[in-house]
Amino acid sequence: MDKKQEFVDHIRNAYQPKGDFIHLGAAMLDGETFADAAVKIPLKTMNRHGLIAGATGTGKSKTLQILAENLSQKGVPVLLMDVKGDLSGIAKPSAGEEFLHERHQKIGFPFEASKSPVEFLTISEQDGVRLRATVSEFGPILLSRILDVTPTQEGILAIIFKYCDDHHLPLLDLKDLKKMLQYVTNEGRENIENEYGRISSASTGAILRKIVALEQQGAERFFGERSFDVTDLTRKDENGHGYVNIMRLTDIQDRPKLFSTFMLSLLAEIYTTFPEEGDSDRPKLVLFIDEAHLIFKEASDALLDQIESIVKLIRSKGVGLYFVTQNPTDVPSEVLGQLGLKIQHALRAFTAKDRKAIKLSAENYPISEYYDTKNQLTSLGIGEALISALDEKGRPSALAATMLRAPMSRMDILTDTELEELIFQSKLRPKYNEEIDRESAYELLNKKIEEAEAKEAKEKAEAEALEREKASSKTSGKTQGTVIKVLTSATFIRGVMGVLNKLLK
Repeated sequence: MDKKQEFVDHIRNAYQPKGDFIHLGAAMLDGETFADAAVKIPLKTMNRHGLIAGATGTGKSKTLQILAENLSQKGVPVLLMDVKGDLSGIAKPSAGEEFLHERHQKIGFPFEASKSPVEFLTISEQDGVRLRATVSEFGPILLSRILDVTPTQEGILAIIFKYCDDHHLPLLDLKDLKKMLQYVTNEGRENIENEYGRISSASTGAILRKIVALEQQGAERFFGERSFDVTDLTRKDENGHGYVNIMRLTDIQDRPKLFSTFMLSLLAEIYTTFPEEGDSDRPKLVLFIDEAHLIFKEASDALLDQIESIVKLIRSKGVGLYFVTQNPTDVPSEVLGQLGLKIQHALRAFTAKDRKAIKLSAENYPISEYYDTKNQLTSLGIGEALISALDEKGRPSALAATMLRAPMSRMDILTDTELEELIFQSKLRPKYNEEIDRESAYELLNKKIEEAEAKEAKEKAEAEALEREKASSKTSGKTQGTVIKVLTSATFIRGVMGVLNKLLK
């Protein structure tokens, strides 16, 4: 048996799932593509998380699009983080250009243009279904991780949440939380300290400054009502295709704190809401996080620990997480170790630092007798990638340099008119885009403070009136005493008697 046939058999044995699968493409060796060496990813392993990496312009976004649309067709809903704004085309079928058919002939797989049901979501000023969460839903622990506060400040946040629970003060948005911090520092200080202990004004001031910094990144649009129900991410259309939920994030690329805040809260909400799935034949939801380094950029150790914990635990809920970034080293090693499917596009070695990064990246993949992984990483073309997956028993499969299939949907973005039309047709938009500002901690505390001030003013006025009355009574008594004293004096009596004697004569 020659080397080529051995290679084909090697790939077939590694990528022949018994259950449903996603056909990614065909394996390559020494520049030749083997149509009968198909690379198929078991659908049941798609909740084991994954990585799509590669230099700019090597096809990462198109690979994300391939996976998303195929999952949708298999009835698996998807959430895409669209940071660059180039994924909206998944809502329209491909024009079916000739080069796409030629590519699919090479991999032995027919090209069929199709589209996916799409929902556009937003947490910023862009139009779409608005996602929000209340401060109460975050809770003191997650909020402390996001704000990166000290243990003392975390304790103060815990006290504030407890006080609000005990006194029925809803914490809905950042305005409520800021008002509570001001209240415990000023008007409510004595009351709080009697119930929960002393609170440092320096600590509350530090927390307040961190909240203001978060607001500067646009977080006030995210905190509030109506809270988004994460089960709405798992919808299917009338054909049984899973919805592709596209989160529009093009205007928050320079605000990593807001991006990581949103992602962490969303993952935490999914984990607490979704039931345990066990070992099912397909995931319940798959999330693709484009430009994943934004999540980890400037993240504190506590925040990284929280992300690592969720990545480890959320798989049991039937949820898969896929990080899309330029280099695997952008993802912390603790998270990288949890990723089952790795799709590595080409890397470029322009500097010594690049060459070092390529060497480290190569070590993330299984050793192969057919590839020099380090050299292969720099020789891959656009739309080609090294793939390492898990088989249906959870074992790492063989490394395969793969010519990837093309997206079945449009590889270009939607026009403004097309985008507006799809957003207008959304069934979720009326539900979540209504502005709600019900009575919460801010209004209730203002009312409480106003009542206290009014009561204090009334008591002060009553006290002042009483003092005036006492002062008036003293003055009246003094005047009366003086008159009596004059009337009873000897001089006054002698004068009166003298007048009477004269009259009697």
